[in-house]
Amino acid sequence: MLHDFLHLKAPGHWINDPNGFIYYKGRYHLFYQHFPYLPRWGTMHWGHAVSDDLVHWEHRGIALYPSKAYDRNGVFSGSAVEVDGALYLYYTAIRYDEENPDNIHRALHNRFKASQALVISPDGVAFDNLDAKRQVLPVPAAPEAGDPQNTRDPKVWRAADGSFRMVLGSTRDGVGQLLFYRSADGLTWTCAGRFGDPALGTTLECPDLFCLDGRWVLLGSPMGITADGLQYPDQSTWMPVDFDETTCRITLQGAPAMVDWGLDLYAPQTTLDETGRRVLIGWMRMPRPVEDAPDGRAPWRGMMSLPRLVEWRNGQLCFPVHPHVTACFTQPAEGLAPLADHKPVRLQGTLRSGQTWNVGGYRLWMEGGCLCTDRSAVLDGLPGYRLTARTPALGQDACDLDIFVTDHLVEIFLDGGRYVLSHVVFGLDGTLEGDFDTVTTARA
Repeated sequence: MLHDFLHLKAPGHWINDPNGFIYYKGRYHLFYQHFPYLPRWGTMHWGHAVSDDLVHWEHRGIALYPSKAYDRNGVFSGSAVEVDGALYLYYTAIRYDEENPDNIHRALHNRFKASQALVISPDGVAFDNLDAKRQVLPVPAAPEAGDPQNTRDPKVWRAADGSFRMVLGSTRDGVGQLLFYRSADGLTWTCAGRFGDPALGTTLECPDLFCLDGRWVLLGSPMGITADGLQYPDQSTWMPVDFDETTCRITLQGAPAMVDWGLDLYAPQTTLDETGRRVLIGWMRMPRPVEDAPDGRAPWRGMMSLPRLVEWRNGQLCFPVHPHVTACFTQPAEGLAPLADHKPVRLQGTLRSGQTWNVGGYRLWMEGGCLCTDRSAVLDGLPGYRLTARTPALGQDACDLDIFVTDHLVEIFLDGGRYVLSHVVFGLDGTLEGDFDTVTTARA
């Protein structure tokens, strides 16, 4: 059985969005979009991994795969909820209008139909793709019911009155939409409303709506909001909203802000951890496969972020690293080049204006009151990708940084998660230059 430590990585070939993230029967379950044949996007399945602590992951193979006429071309993203001890997995089912004759894993002219479906697992271990599936929402038949192609990614939760709510991402006339449904039993659903706004991009993907300390938050991945000619025009944002769970009426209460200012993270999904804290994991987009995995897995592409708490602080949503992660970093770094040991490294310190830190070729500095980064030296010279990033103005000339470094990912938590900036990297060297207070490594 394949295991991962800290970051869940593709078990070989391709992964993208986290799906069905849930704490269920004493274990964390994280499903993910998976193409099991090549390290590139193709016909989507749901891979499955479990964990006792959010940092030690055990891959459990493929949970969901195409098996019905309505999902024959893909099991797209969705969510999970526990109902009477069973695990209900909701997903978007894809049927191509016509397959590409040269590559059946792609729709000809990118035309397809999307409906919403459900698989019921009695225990989170067995997934009957033949007899336990049902289509719960058909392909939208009219524009007011949703776009027939781009309506997807059901997030389902139990409402305060014990019934169920579903929110879907969609589009209409080039404007991102939210579609709401309600259900008494999680099986039969009725329309409860819709909402559109340019802040939701051209199409909204992977909506996640939750109440945190009495205030509602909308996480989502609006498409096209950084369409500047570089890769990844679609980003993940959060917004405070006013939401009535009974009527499903929603209004935006502020401008969208990035979940992660590195702009590599996408499609985050949240759940409650074992103590009831809201925790988030997102997909880290990778521009090329990793060909030389030391654990012998096939070339792989795509990984998940570290788990992050979701907390309100002074009216701002913050994303500090989960304490289960920090508890792993107990080993003081030995020698002068801890990055060269290929172990996860944690760097803590205060970066001040005028200083530049060098982490394996990845550079950080303060400029104009913002944290700035440059990964030009550690992205293999790949063209078309963002090499530099910066946070919003911090209103200060120094910031406390908590940095977690692995072979392919640098995650930077500013001022306890006030902002997060994460980047996929390739080819980190052993350089470590900076005024760090502590340098520790993790042992699996």
